Amino acid sequence: MKSLYSTAIAFVAFFILIPVVHAAPSFPSWSEKLGPNKRFTVLTQFNSEAVLDNETGLVWEQSIETTRVFKWNEAQNHCNQVRKGNRLGWRLPTIQELATLVDPATVELLPPSNPFSNVQGNVYWSATSDANNNLAAWSVDFINIAGIVVNGLGKANQLNAWCVRGGQGVDPQ
Repeated sequence: MKSLYSTAIAFVAFFILIPVVHAAPSFPSWSEKLGPNKRFTVLTQFNSEAVLDNETGLVWEQSIETTRVFKWNEAQNHCNQVRKGNRLGWRLPTIQELATLVDPATVELLPPSNPFSNVQGNVYWSATSDANNNLAAWSVDFINIAGIVVNGLGKANQLNAWCVRGGQGVDPQ
């Protein structure tokens, strides 16, 4: 009986206490707005090639590919093959994730004091397909002051891609 009791305590300790020790870093809720100096952290462990968004927990490319634009499926492939900070695992962001970078309250579109470089005043693909038209996808227009979220662009259009790590992602179709 003593052995069964000891086993039960060990089982409880393993499944309750061990996850506490190895808990993931906590991020604020998406409902919490961080100030401009607290929002982004350049990740030196990624050779400063990636930026942690402390508000969402997503990791973004610090510097974006500017020498070419992509059809939607090419943008997916590009992000899947990106190696930043000597890490793979990048992907095209969902429309909701990409839209978090827009700050409609500012003229710059991106939040103040952001550490990104090579962000072009262009339209960027998201991984989110148009639910009513599988030949189209959602994107974010970083040209206009309001940072417009755009639906229905044909996937054959050539747009920019901004890759991300973490989050939930989607299964592109």
